[in-house]
Amino acid sequence: MADHLGILVSSDRHLDYVVHITRAAHAKGKQISLFFTGRGVLLTLVPQFSELVGKARLAVCDISFREYGLPGRMAEIPGLEGVEFTTQARHAEILSESDRYLVF
Repeated sequence: MADHLGILVSSDRHLDYVVHITRAAHAKGKQISLFFTGRGVLLTLVPQFSELVGKARLAVCDISFREYGLPGRMAEIPGLEGVEFTTQARHAEILSESDRYLVF
């Protein structure tokens, strides 16, 4: 049985699917790690993003976040205290830790 689910979010679409999958995996007792990169960092500003907090380890690519000019909007991120701003090295760790891996 897979215990760790890794999810890469590089698109600014499909947050509803990410939330539903995360919610279901969390309910089954799975460990979940999400990594937002590229246009996926734009989803951090969507109110629904807060539904991920507490259900998964949330990591956001700091370079992508800066590239899209978002540092000045950090106060708008719902659940900011549960978000880790990091590098692609964290993404590599998620890949090696995960039993299953999804890409959006």
